[in-house]
Amino acid sequence: MDARRVIVHPVMSEDSVNLIEAENKITFIVDVKATKNDVKRAVQELYDVKVSKVHILVTSRGQKKAYVKLAPESKAADLAVKLGLL
Repeated sequence: MDARRVIVHPVMSEDSVNLIEAENKITFIVDVKATKNDVKRAVQELYDVKVSKVHILVTSRGQKKAYVKLAPESKAADLAVKLGLL
């Protein structure tokens, strides 16, 4: 799957900001057909960061949300600033 099609948009909410600061995680809405490996590859390719873990859930609205934990050498706060979230 094409990396640009995997990531729909980043999530900006109070909870997602807390995850950025506390756990070095950033949250995205992703394509419904995307797998964890697709999301990991897309984030690494598009944003030039190192991903350590991806958790995915389907919301009650039918959207797929991915919680991406970045490796210690990559800072979620830096990526959030680059994306315009912070």
